[in-house]
Amino acid sequence: MRIDVNEIEELSAALYVRALKLLPGDIKQGFERLVREETDATGRAVLGTMVENIAIAERTKNILCQDTGIPIYNVTIGRNVTFDGAAMMEAIRRGCARATREAPLRSSVVHPITRKNEQTSCGARVPIVNFDFSERDETVEIEMIPKGSGSENGSFLQMLIPADGVNAIKRFVIDRVIECGGRVCPPTIVGIGVGGTSDLCMHLAKIAATRPLGTECADPEGATIERELSQAVNELGIGPQGLGGRSTAFRVHVEIAATHITMNPVAVNIQCHSARRANAMITPGGINFK
Repeated sequence: MRIDVNEIEELSAALYVRALKLLPGDIKQGFERLVREETDATGRAVLGTMVENIAIAERTKNILCQDTGIPIYNVTIGRNVTFDGAAMMEAIRRGCARATREAPLRSSVVHPITRKNEQTSCGARVPIVNFDFSERDETVEIEMIPKGSGSENGSFLQMLIPADGVNAIKRFVIDRVIECGGRVCPPTIVGIGVGGTSDLCMHLAKIAATRPLGTECADPEGATIERELSQAVNELGIGPQGLGGRSTAFRVHVEIAATHITMNPVAVNIQCHSARRANAMITPGGINFK
């Protein structure tokens, strides 16, 4: 299967708009669960307002949140796929810029020093494009994630001492969730990366934060930490939008990588309640939106 870069451009534009306007089904189900379990009256009221906002945005075909985020595209290439990587990168960039102009969308991307906004949602090294590979035959999957700044500001890294063990990991995560409070627009998905190098650890935390609800860490030790911290975080009383209640997080997610014998990096990356993402799969039969 050969990839048509014009198709990639069109798809990249469509996925950006789709991600901003349609909340994934697993997040809607997460809201339903939190509403059932929330015992605090204020927390229930705030959750109700969030659910109403989601319904109105989709009914009126409007965006779920005014923050159009930093655009991230995760591209997974299967076997027996022929493509020009540089051309694909440029096509994704063109699609991102087109969506911003044509939708139209507010561009949230600026130069880090001059703060100049090109009004394209693009800039140096943005959109962020991550490539991975799978064993699926003749497939290309593209996931688009608009990562808002409210939750992205809830990003932390610490190089822990290995001898301090798993309790140090848990303490670091809980302390960071408390520190963020309502600033990260809870209920959240708390993404945790453990291991690797400093940069890989942060990347793992982002993968964890944007993983669908209902999935579990493939590593059994990571899965145990997920379950324990998911319960602990919702005992903190932060609640939706930091106004009190049990609904501080939909879930805590963990991703693991091997690391060096003398270090143990841990990273936190938080995703807000508007956990937006959109996926599409390209096959010889066409394009299917997930």
